[in-house]
Amino acid sequence: MAGVTKEQIAKAKEWDLLSYLQAYEPQELKKSGPREYCTRTHDSLKISNGKWCWNSRGIGGRTALDYLIKVRGMDFVGAVETLCGYSAPPPVKQTFTKPTKPQKPFKLPEASRCASAVVGYLQDRGIDPELLGVCMEAGILYESRRYQNCVFVGRDMQGNARAASLRGTRDGFRMDVEGSDKRYSFCLPASRPDCPRLAVAESPIDALSLATLVKLSGGEPRDSHYLSLGGTGPRALMQFLHDHPHVTQISLCLDNDKAGLKGIERLTQEIQNNAELSGRVKLVYPNPPKQGKDYNEFLCTHVKAARTAQRQRDGAR
Repeated sequence: MAGVTKEQIAKAKEWDLLSYLQAYEPQELKKSGPREYCTRTHDSLKISNGKWCWNSRGIGGRTALDYLIKVRGMDFVGAVETLCGYSAPPPVKQTFTKPTKPQKPFKLPEASRCASAVVGYLQDRGIDPELLGVCMEAGILYESRRYQNCVFVGRDMQGNARAASLRGTRDGFRMDVEGSDKRYSFCLPASRPDCPRLAVAESPIDALSLATLVKLSGGEPRDSHYLSLGGTGPRALMQFLHDHPHVTQISLCLDNDKAGLKGIERLTQEIQNNAELSGRVKLVYPNPPKQGKDYNEFLCTHVKAARTAQRQRDGAR
């Protein structure tokens, strides 16, 4: 191709987007989750697991070359030369002059006729099958027809779907459905609507892991609500507390890492700085998971150890 060689193209394609932004545009990077980044210019452009996806535009890719062409509007030769170090990247402000398209209205992905991939995946992650049945019957979990993703649905007090997060059953893919209202995140409700207890986790899988661990320890898992924050931000928690004035005890069960610990501090401050909630709510800080950084990793370790012990007992008979 005129202007660049095959070797230069191959070198340019070696850059993943995270590495490129760290090297060329560190001011653009913003942490949006334990293993996820977004850009300051575009909150909906998420970077995780070696991939990037600009949710509001429905485009994505793996390489920094894709990003420079699809997002920054550079021509192919200029993008290759930038990544090969022959020219500096154009200033961010000069490339984002086109008006952004209005966000599409929220719409749930089409459901698959069966949920075998989702059930198999979540059971492999140690989640109790009866709890999965409860979620599916309530319409807060199903399998998407396209790609067979887990679809975790967040509903408001009237039962309307307001948000959804996707989790791949075959890889590390995860993203929010475009147009999701982050105030309404996935929640496994208690059996009693007026239950005063709430356990808070970062992800839907961690929320379900908490309920499963309660059941495995001999407790009643539906004696508490289990809310996923969809990260570490306070929006979903504050909305839930507004909608459920009977909740008086909150267990903060975020990940045992830097983002999770900072998230606990932020949630604590949000509660303490609210005049009504500071007098109503008692915060509980459970011990972090004994193994792994989150409660699903701890659950998987617990289930694996239990299965190994059972096989040993069966072999000794």
